[in-house]
Amino acid sequence: MARLKALAGGAAAALVLVAAPAVAHEHPSGITDLVTPAVVRVEAVSRVDITLLDHVGELKHVERSYEVPIGTGTGTVVNPDGAVVTLTRVVSSDQDVAVYAANKIFAEHFKVKIPADFERHKLKDDLLDHHLKECYPPKTDTATCIIDVTTDITVFPNVSPADPDGFKAKLVKAGAKPDSPAVLTPLGGAVGSVGLPTAPLADKVPDQEGSPTNVAGFLGRPGPAVQHTVEIAHLGKGGVQGESGRPFGDPEKKVDEPVKLGGLADKGLLGAPVIGDKDGHVIGLLVGGGKNARMIGVREITGALAKAGVAPRRGAIDAAFEAALSRYHSRYYTEAATGFQRVLELYPGDVVAATLLKTSLSKRGGPEDQGARRAAAAEPERSTPLWPLVLAAGVLLLAVAVGAYLLWRRRGSDAPGELPQPVAAGPPLDEGANQTVVVRRSQQFQMVGQAQPVAAGGEPVIAFCVSCGMRLGAGHRFCGYCGHPVET
Repeated sequence: MARLKALAGGAAAALVLVAAPAVAHEHPSGITDLVTPAVVRVEAVSRVDITLLDHVGELKHVERSYEVPIGTGTGTVVNPDGAVVTLTRVVSSDQDVAVYAANKIFAEHFKVKIPADFERHKLKDDLLDHHLKECYPPKTDTATCIIDVTTDITVFPNVSPADPDGFKAKLVKAGAKPDSPAVLTPLGGAVGSVGLPTAPLADKVPDQEGSPTNVAGFLGRPGPAVQHTVEIAHLGKGGVQGESGRPFGDPEKKVDEPVKLGGLADKGLLGAPVIGDKDGHVIGLLVGGGKNARMIGVREITGALAKAGVAPRRGAIDAAFEAALSRYHSRYYTEAATGFQRVLELYPGDVVAATLLKTSLSKRGGPEDQGARRAAAAEPERSTPLWPLVLAAGVLLLAVAVGAYLLWRRRGSDAPGELPQPVAAGPPLDEGANQTVVVRRSQQFQMVGQAQPVAAGGEPVIAFCVSCGMRLGAGHRFCGYCGHPVET
């Protein structure tokens, strides 16, 4: 017994050692489907309309319009009305686009070398230099330029076919720093009859170092060649809150995740949702860039939404999608296909629902479909009570009919025939007189009490009792069975 316990303990210890690395470093399960339908591309451009008042020669009004890119990145829809959370640096810039427009219009009109940037420059010609300084903001009574700046923010949803125009949005709340969350709302109210798909927000950021996550976003404007990108990442050590962010770090040290994610942020994933692997909810936004990508937590997101007066919530599309997604991951593909079709009726361009619908239809009714297997297993139980019972009832009725017919035939065949008529041996007797009846059978016989006729061979005829039919011996005066007297 002791030896068995030792072996069992050793086996348990081995299992713990084998399982320990898996617990220490779990890889994401890829449950990003709850968020990716709500991932959008955000592009911000400043439009500068500038009029230069040329006083150097003859008075001229020179009008130009310039579009100055502010930022591009990824956003997340947080309610069906189309409210989007992204980073402030994506939709707002610290650089003065009016300075850029002044440099550009002077370079074009006066044919001087001025870089098309956001710096204030000095010209060698004192007169032109004076006019250039008067063109720079702020506007004064002696300004040589009239400048009007408007910012266009365009949101491109994750739909197929891709929407080349997207929808316009306005900046409701910008953060104090470039990496602070910014809140956008659509111009003109809600988008569509039932709104847009939304992403669920987590309650908190996981504290454990190495917690697996996914980062989802767009590296370009959505189109046939540009689909949403999902990248695996892990949270680094510490639970730093605030806009300084939480670092990333691969527990196995195989990938330099800050550098990897920083490069993706520079290409378009800036502001992308960081998705927790536990339940697929958004736990933060991707910030930084270059060689130092980080994450700001969900607390900063909800704080910015509260200041903007925007409440995150889920809608009808999300409810239908979650129900279909649950059936899909349970491998009930027939029911999942119906659910995804309903999602596409509510929101025809849903890329994720369309992709999962295609997979569900290809597996519907197949060996992997749990719904089809369950229906096949229940089929014999449903069919057994039907036709076997009907057949058994028919056989039983037929057996009863045949039995009745055979019984009727047997009774008919067993009915007694007509008795042979007795032949009187002499003249008829008075009523009440005892008599014996001679019944002619295969052998001739005569009743007792009468003269015994003798057959041709010399043997007497056999007599029987007229009461019970018992055979009587020669010379009997009473029946030996019933006692009936026999007159002689």
